[in-house]
Amino acid sequence: MQRPAPTLLTKISYGLGAVAFGVKDNGFSFFLLLYYNQVLGLPEAWVGLGIMVALFLDGIIDPFVGHVSDHLRSSWGRRHPFMYAAAVPVAVAYWFLWTPPAGLSQGALFAYFVVFAILVRMFLSFYEIPSTALAAELTDDYDERTSIFGWRFFFGWWGGLTMAVLAYAVFLQPDAEHPVGVLNPAGYRNFGLAGALVMLTAILVSSLGTHAYIPHLRQPPPPKGGGFRVALQEARETLSNRSFLMLFGAGVCGAMAAGLAAALNIYFNTYFWELSSDQISVLILANFVSAAVAFVLAPLIGRRLGKRTAAIGVSLAGVLLAPAPVVLRLIGLFPMNGSPALVPTLLVTNTIAVTLVIMSGILVASMVSDIVEDSEVSTGRRSEGVFFAANSFVQQSVSGIGIFTSTLLLRAIGFPSDAKPGAVDPAVIRSLGIIFVPTVVVLYLAALAFLSSYRIDRAKHEANLTTLGRR
Repeated sequence: MQRPAPTLLTKISYGLGAVAFGVKDNGFSFFLLLYYNQVLGLPEAWVGLGIMVALFLDGIIDPFVGHVSDHLRSSWGRRHPFMYAAAVPVAVAYWFLWTPPAGLSQGALFAYFVVFAILVRMFLSFYEIPSTALAAELTDDYDERTSIFGWRFFFGWWGGLTMAVLAYAVFLQPDAEHPVGVLNPAGYRNFGLAGALVMLTAILVSSLGTHAYIPHLRQPPPPKGGGFRVALQEARETLSNRSFLMLFGAGVCGAMAAGLAAALNIYFNTYFWELSSDQISVLILANFVSAAVAFVLAPLIGRRLGKRTAAIGVSLAGVLLAPAPVVLRLIGLFPMNGSPALVPTLLVTNTIAVTLVIMSGILVASMVSDIVEDSEVSTGRRSEGVFFAANSFVQQSVSGIGIFTSTLLLRAIGFPSDAKPGAVDPAVIRSLGIIFVPTVVVLYLAALAFLSSYRIDRAKHEANLTTLGRR
């Protein structure tokens, strides 16, 4: 059966599924550490360790899910059975994560936190890995894939940002007992319930919206037998692709930096810049613009320059711009806290930096999808699930190291528990910036070094399609 080009409705339906990942990722990256540490009282090292354990276990599960979804034979294809099955469990687990029972001891609270963090990530993997792998099946066109991932990143960011805005503007508001909104425990319970409902809706809408495309998707070859040993051998052959190894290395370094930056973002906004919940909401609202601009520009630049060159260029610009406000503050050249110029200046720099980050993500995801045919030429197998599972393994497991490292950094500089904005020792705040900036810059530059060794350009991709067509 001739595979039709993906329609606009197919792209939108596919992209909407990323809202679930955006909600989860936003909650884990920006609020979970602060909630369990500053609000519920778990030591920051315990919270970081719990997040890292959940991420590592999820990273182990991801390759299994990818392999099984590559080889599943069913009337609903390879991907959709997993996508449907994940919807309710992930929503329930996410809600429980934000509603721990009152009166738990620290040990019991830690166990509760770890169990539900693992369950959220595990159930979401059963949706996210097959759903992401679907992109490489919808089209094999070099530029169309960037467009498809543009939709996915657009909805993923808008979904996560919408929940963040609701968190600051609606749920995490100050009251008589909690003058700092982000320290109000009641708000987090409502935040968790709203997030769970949004995730459930997004997964079901995306799964149903792409269901009609199932007859046009790839079918796996008949099983060879051999069990786990053969599966392991196939995975080793698949993941030995040179271009994938380069993206893998870039992902390791980039995910560590991103995990560290994301976990400390709320600390910088709350304590370094001393912003209110409303001011933080303004910065987050600007990221909606970033996602929209990246959605438009990434495919255009990728088509004009090629994906690798475009990804390196926008990533390098982001590395230089993102830490600039902290560096300028440390040397006394940035508006002071409380100054009328502070929020507008942060707004401009953050908006541009986030645009560059999203563009880089779109281009790199599209580069991963082009590895599918490059690998198929040498192995004879299509392994979309394995590649995107391995990519997820890097992003989630290694970003866990970044989050855990953030807790060690906070402990090393003596950052206090139950800290009040404006009341933290200025030396501690300065140390936060001095340690943070060089760490993330070095990691991101290492990621760019790996990225420069990726070798699949437009001509190589077309040659791979020609080779496969002859077969």
